[in-house]
Amino acid sequence: MLEDVLLITEKHRTAADAIVKEILKNKKDKYIVAISGESGSGKSELTHVVAKNLRKHGIFAKPVHIDNFYKILPLKRTQWRQDNGIEKVVGLGEIDWQGIKQTVGDFKNSRSNTMPCVDLVTEQVDSLTTNFKGIDMIIMDGLYAINCEDADLKVFIELTYHETKKAQASRGKEPQNEYRMRVLEQEHITVQSLKPKADLFVGMDYKVRKAEAE
Repeated sequence: MLEDVLLITEKHRTAADAIVKEILKNKKDKYIVAISGESGSGKSELTHVVAKNLRKHGIFAKPVHIDNFYKILPLKRTQWRQDNGIEKVVGLGEIDWQGIKQTVGDFKNSRSNTMPCVDLVTEQVDSLTTNFKGIDMIIMDGLYAINCEDADLKVFIELTYHETKKAQASRGKEPQNEYRMRVLEQEHITVQSLKPKADLFVGMDYKVRKAEAE
């Protein structure tokens, strides 16, 4: 997403180191990592650091932000949700999974792909064309990223919006009003339902553990 603000701290670096170790153990050609978590949990920061760290190992990893693939444009989404019922429509059905599948297919076949890219300042959707030839890996991040069946490694951040809403308010990323709180709660329900799909968990303390420890 264009104009996104990343606040990278030591906890992101430490967690990224652990995730990279797991990737290197199991890496194969055209590997796909998916990172899910609730709003404000640090998905974009973690994705950025993991991708940067992989460069040290000669691996070119491309971030793919699932939030770019909403079916309803940002400028129309609030009204659409209110008109159709927040509790009914917020969730997996809002995402263009076919578009994601096309992007994954083009990555696996080293083709060029044009995907949507949201400008967070204008709330308009631009297009981003990427040539996946020479790209070894994609790291998909987003609320529902680990719902992607093609992901080889699925990472779940356990922080919820209850823990992060204060930080979100101070960053001014989203207005904290009744509409937003209802959306966050519905996203919370959907994201938590995906937890069983995870291979790795990033805990409240940002320490990484394998799913087998559950």
